[in-house]
Amino acid sequence: MEEKNTTTQETQNTQETQSTQNTTSLPSAAEQQRIKAEVQHQIRIITQGAVDLIGMEDLERKLERSLLTGIPLKIKFGMDPSAPDLHLGHAVALRKLKQLQDMGHTVIIIVGDFTGKIGDPTGKSKGRKALTDVEVIHNAKTYQEQVFHILDREKTVVRYNGEWLELMQLDQVLQLASTITVARMLERDDFQTRFRSNIPIGLHEFFYPLMQAYDSVEIQADMELGGTDQTFNILMGRSLQKDMGQEPQAALFMPILEGIDGVEKMSKSLGNYIGIYEDARTMFQKTMQIRDNMIIKYFELVTDILPEDLDGIKEELQNGCNPRDVKLRLAETVTSLYHSIEETQEAKEFFIQAFSKKETPDQVDILPMHHSQGKLSEYIQALAAAGCASSGSEIRRLVAQGGVRKNGIRVENVDDIIKSGDVLKIGKRKFIKFEISDTDAE
Repeated sequence: MEEKNTTTQETQNTQETQSTQNTTSLPSAAEQQRIKAEVQHQIRIITQGAVDLIGMEDLERKLERSLLTGIPLKIKFGMDPSAPDLHLGHAVALRKLKQLQDMGHTVIIIVGDFTGKIGDPTGKSKGRKALTDVEVIHNAKTYQEQVFHILDREKTVVRYNGEWLELMQLDQVLQLASTITVARMLERDDFQTRFRSNIPIGLHEFFYPLMQAYDSVEIQADMELGGTDQTFNILMGRSLQKDMGQEPQAALFMPILEGIDGVEKMSKSLGNYIGIYEDARTMFQKTMQIRDNMIIKYFELVTDILPEDLDGIKEELQNGCNPRDVKLRLAETVTSLYHSIEETQEAKEFFIQAFSKKETPDQVDILPMHHSQGKLSEYIQALAAAGCASSGSEIRRLVAQGGVRKNGIRVENVDDIIKSGDVLKIGKRKFIKFEISDTDAE
């Protein structure tokens, strides 16, 4: 995809939807009923799992018009140019965007190549370091590679806000600045905190939410989606559209996803994450670790389940269904979103065999060694290097705590003899099989 790609669809500067309101023929009563029912169905999918939707009536009107005209809604989503390595927590908003695409709407990703040079101060106790042109372009490419693992490329438009912000004259910038007061800017929690704590706030930082809001005006967004940390910025876009004579965008806010511990926000640094690029076995096993009270939330936020199907799962749990069985379905659903049917099925079978039946799986990782059999202590560093634990010390600790088994039998100490063909289970999830070749025999 070219960096500053502009298509005919992207550069339309008129609101097609406004010109279609005056139609010469009205739909029949039956058709009106069908459209109203479809609008409510789409609203239910859109709001499933969301924290809040501002502008419900606006959105209903836009959806009805879209169904009448066949013109998809423009769904705005701002890209953080820091380009994270995505896990399921990051994917919450992307999965909602995918649902909107499945309903026929167009997602417009706004890459903040211009605003990235300012640095988004959202949620920060001090201003964020601005990015260079090279950093923004590199991060944007990386981000796109990841998001198209989820989004439909054909229904996604990528725009760079430098396309219009770099062209603004000073008088236009001043006119834009006149639409908001300093008092309104200081309503933002992060600005307010810094102001009260006498932490400097650069005047340029006020322009970040204002320019992000102007992006909505430029693309004539029908709805903007973001996290709760973007509430101020997204609502400012809605206000600015009103000031400039446009229909205001609806604002959809998605929640923060807790990690597999069910307590803290999903984070790689906390180790409670499920990465979208992890192998199928790891993804399946990690999903099975979530707490029972998080099953519904995970279905809502990290899968594409329809509301009526989710109702059925809720009813099953209320009627006493074993949560483990539902969690197996969740793990299979999540894994299948990022892996093939064959990989997902193999991961499921591996989990059931290894963790439910307490058996040694048929397929395990191999650790080849090129010397004769010996004590476990001789292989500890090789096991750590193979990723079985973070260090040799951790393996020794697991042995002392009874967390290591050989061929299904608990290893009592590191002097246990290891032979070729032995399978170790280290901790709760890691299996490894020894293949020892006797160099003396060669």
